[in-house]
Amino acid sequence: MIRLIVASLALASAAAGATTFQQAGPEAVDTLVRVFYTGDGKWRECGAADCHTSNQDWGVDSMTYTLWLDWKTTQDAKVAPLMSALIKTAPSYPAPCTGGTKCSSWSDVPEWDSIAASREYEITHDPVALQKARAAFDFVENAQVFARGACPSINYQLTDGGTNNLKTLETDANGVKAAILLYETTHEERYLKAATARYAAIRKYYLDPKVPLYSVYVFDNGKTCEQTPHRFFASVNGDMIWNGLHLYRATKKDMYLHEAFATANAVEQHLSDPRGIFADLQAENDIVEPLVEAFYELATDHHDAKAKQWLIRNATAAWSARGKDGTFSRFFDGPAPTALTSVWQSNGGFAIEVAAAAVAPNTNIENTNDWSKAQTTTRDITLNSEPITFDGSAITLIGTIGDNCCEAGHARVFVDGVETFDQTGIWQNKSSSGWKTPDAILFAWRWPKAGHHTIRFMPGVENGKEGGAYLHLTGYSVLH
Repeated sequence: MIRLIVASLALASAAAGATTFQQAGPEAVDTLVRVFYTGDGKWRECGAADCHTSNQDWGVDSMTYTLWLDWKTTQDAKVAPLMSALIKTAPSYPAPCTGGTKCSSWSDVPEWDSIAASREYEITHDPVALQKARAAFDFVENAQVFARGACPSINYQLTDGGTNNLKTLETDANGVKAAILLYETTHEERYLKAATARYAAIRKYYLDPKVPLYSVYVFDNGKTCEQTPHRFFASVNGDMIWNGLHLYRATKKDMYLHEAFATANAVEQHLSDPRGIFADLQAENDIVEPLVEAFYELATDHHDAKAKQWLIRNATAAWSARGKDGTFSRFFDGPAPTALTSVWQSNGGFAIEVAAAAVAPNTNIENTNDWSKAQTTTRDITLNSEPITFDGSAITLIGTIGDNCCEAGHARVFVDGVETFDQTGIWQNKSSSGWKTPDAILFAWRWPKAGHHTIRFMPGVENGKEGGAYLHLTGYSVLH
């Protein structure tokens, strides 16, 4: 009860415009624990008390990563007991799958879990955590069912490619990070060797041919490997920035440092709205914490002023986009969420407040949440509808995440005639949790000043992961 009262007072203080990042960081962590932590070593996947609980895979692992970032920046005493409880419920991986064996796990899941276990070990020094981190990494690294196809240096997500022949950078970018963390803990050369080999393969197959960003999907049919262009997840690009920084630390090779900075600059240049605020176009298929973590290291260990300003700018916007319970919107530049918030949507907001508190603790947070003045239009909009035209400085598009549950179906989005640089657009049917979330914000975009704008939609190009074309909006809000 006391924690609830304190949180309510903190939110009231923020609304009054008197909050600094030194206050916002701890308040964000308190909310994270209060809303999403179960008290017994697991995380809720959404903000309701009866939501599914887990301690495996990327959504809930992002909560563990954020706790680690809090401890890293503040030495917060409450984190260690939480990490000790999380170690007990963390998955224990068996021996790697061999040829002819169908793995029950997707290849990216153990890599996310290995990182979480390494973070738990860093804080607690519990040997069980290190053992779990090793086993999770080895489950993929030594398997004989993922590194196959026409480009076997990168891993299938499912055994032998499953039914869609997908290879995802979520496996290999996290695999590099997991290996580096194990190398930094154990100093065993095998981990550094694995990290450098996978990093080189990622550069070959996932790097965009024109900009230093990494698309997340490659399809390998056994004869050819084809990258799906411009699917720029926050998680994997954040991982690759972090990986470059740490491989530079381990090898002293300048190329890793240069490549990390190039990707960070491209994130800032290409993956933001016109106000310079990061736009997370994934419905629930991505996490932003790794990107925040990477920019935090750029700002602190490498004294990069642009990275520091990126953190402050985005943390300011995100602080104004919190729900009544203190959880965060997926879109930092959008309104506060009114629908149920999941760990996938909210983790980036928690992480960025922690990071901003570390780099600019005494900075006052300007309240930019003027979305209460927005005018909402209720209207059914599909791919066959006329474009949305309006005069204003911001727009949000509203609909149901998982509308035609729970994966296939996306749309391309054109803002004033130009397609979003991250061509994910709106992947409305992707519901990582498996439930439908009505009245969710599917897209948010802001400009520095009001003007005349047009939002147009086109069918998504069908592929084996995102499916075919789909869009069903129930309305939109415009801020003048």
